[in-house]
Amino acid sequence: MLIPSIDLMGGRIVQLQQGETLKLAFDDFDYWIERFAKYPLVQLIDLDAAMRQGSKRDLIQRFPSTLTCQVGGGLRSAADGRRMLDLGAKRVIYGSTLFGGNNEPDRKRHPVMNLDFAESLRKALGEEHLVFSVDTKGGRVAVKGWKEQVDLTPEEAVTWLENDCVAFLYTHVDTEGTMTGFPIEVAAILRACTAKQLIVAGGIKQQSEVDELDRMGVDAVAGMAVYSGAMEA
Repeated sequence: MLIPSIDLMGGRIVQLQQGETLKLAFDDFDYWIERFAKYPLVQLIDLDAAMRQGSKRDLIQRFPSTLTCQVGGGLRSAADGRRMLDLGAKRVIYGSTLFGGNNEPDRKRHPVMNLDFAESLRKALGEEHLVFSVDTKGGRVAVKGWKEQVDLTPEEAVTWLENDCVAFLYTHVDTEGTMTGFPIEVAAILRACTAKQLIVAGGIKQQSEVDELDRMGVDAVAGMAVYSGAMEA
């Protein structure tokens, strides 16, 4: 399944390369909402919140009322997720806060991961509403807008978090926004680590990749390829 991505920054829909370099920007929201309305799921990310530069929640609420969305970016508490669900989001995405974030990791259970926080999210919001984001740079989990890394592999993270979410979102930051292709072998390894829905992103450039991932039981998020016109949406 293809999942189109809407990344919001500075009041516009944007596409960044490797989370840093601005490549594309649009402000014709109604056009893209109409284009994506046929999809069973759309991913909506508040990059300003993810980078701790404020939040555009007034803009975000325009999308879940029309599109079926999983929403993420800067969610740091169960209350943050509840607000997104109340705005109409189907699911909410948590990332950095699972690996320390504002809370001290549960060092008796794991030296890096905040497993008590993950469990508390499941109890507060329901497993069916939770997507856990596991993103990597150079093979290590990347956090805080991909600016920092922790000593943890994605396979370890997925295995430890398996019981508290309905899906995992994996972004391969090294190829994100480059349209150089997603490393299929990484998807195969992660697919073997979890029985939950697995969604991957990072460098997808053509429909054949989405089809190959689909045959593996893996869903794909595409942004740059869709917005640049390289892939039909």
